[in-house]
Amino acid sequence: MNLTRRSLLKSTAATGLIAATASLTGWAKAWAATELQFKPEDGAKLQLLRWRRFIQAEEDAFMRLVAAFTEATGVPVDVLNEGLDDVQPKASVAANVGSGPDMFWGLYSLPHLFVDQCMDVTDVADLLGAKYGGWVDTAVTYGTSGGRWIALPIAYNANLINYRISAIKEAGFSEMPQDTESFLELNKGLQRIGKPAGMALGHASGDGNAWVHWCLWSHGGNLVDENDNVVINSPETEAALNYAKALYDTWIPGTASWNDSFNNKAFLSGQVFLTNNGVSIYAAALRGANPPADADQATRDAAPAMAAMAEDTSHAFWPVGPVGTPTEFHIAYPLLGMKYTKYPNAVKAFMQFLMEAENYGPWLTDAVGYLTQPLNAYRDLPFWTADPKLTPAVYAAERTLTAGGKGSVGDKAASALADFVVLDMIANAVSGRSSVQDAIRTAERQAQRIYR
Repeated sequence: MNLTRRSLLKSTAATGLIAATASLTGWAKAWAATELQFKPEDGAKLQLLRWRRFIQAEEDAFMRLVAAFTEATGVPVDVLNEGLDDVQPKASVAANVGSGPDMFWGLYSLPHLFVDQCMDVTDVADLLGAKYGGWVDTAVTYGTSGGRWIALPIAYNANLINYRISAIKEAGFSEMPQDTESFLELNKGLQRIGKPAGMALGHASGDGNAWVHWCLWSHGGNLVDENDNVVINSPETEAALNYAKALYDTWIPGTASWNDSFNNKAFLSGQVFLTNNGVSIYAAALRGANPPADADQATRDAAPAMAAMAEDTSHAFWPVGPVGTPTEFHIAYPLLGMKYTKYPNAVKAFMQFLMEAENYGPWLTDAVGYLTQPLNAYRDLPFWTADPKLTPAVYAAERTLTAGGKGSVGDKAASALADFVVLDMIANAVSGRSSVQDAIRTAERQAQRIYR
């Protein structure tokens, strides 16, 4: 059955009611009897390691889906949670020893670190693509190798400019600038009025990698060219680092040590008024504005301030640099099954279940836009337009460049990301730990070792 926009909207509305009335399990059992294409092995049980949630409602919705899958198929799924930066090393160890969780839900080009240890999930990808309008191009790039699907990029996280509306107005801007020079002037203006910006420059796999690659690419710099030749030592890279230094000089002190959680905390506590992140900051403000009945007194007392922050917060695309085209770097979240699993059909069944409209729409809705879709049909989920502040996130999978930049997304690009080659180059240059040229030469040597 092909999914039309009308049927998707109808399905999404209906399934919101399903989840609310606790009948998801009933639907899941009917699905298992009629729609499941991969019969789990007898006695199957699965273990999944995923990144630790940034939005509690997303994890709650995910665990409801896990429970419904178990009820419908009889396959228990043990979900382990690790910090974003810990998924890749644990997956690499498991691939090397041939033992560990059956599935990993990581980021960027994780499966390309150990292609031969990934299950072939081409049949699942083809099934879902035919049913839900096809996969976006970047999902195909991240998900395939050697003509086969080695993972399903089941979601993206849109890494956007998060900003306080009143602050940029006070700094002299009626809207978020759309070019890099004006964006620098905005950062200077925020510093001048005592409401500075700040972005992560520590080993932040998500937010740190996102903004430094945008900065490099926006000025025409690249780690490698189309043939994976190292080209980082270039005038364009030097221009990108000088621009990054100019931004850094306007920011709140301490960003050189920030990981993926620091910018969230700094924004929510009123220390910074512009940063880059998913929409989880906004979601946290909304949640704080409407505390549950059993919340403590401090949480209830903070609700008016959180409501004001949510009202004053919005999101924007990254500005375009001298190259003249968008150079955004949004996070892809691939889900992969390991070849050593004893239960490959159960893995495929779980993947199919997660991506069905009756599950996927409510899950993304509960994630408040933090997760966005890789399948074209889900672009029409109604919550994307219900709150205009979330609408920019819907385009993450279509606007993003991929992990290799101009180059491939294979194991070498994955290694360069895991080793923070670009992030450390920019952090060292802007913080004064090394000169711009020394930082570039260090990155060049690291890249040459990886891409040799």
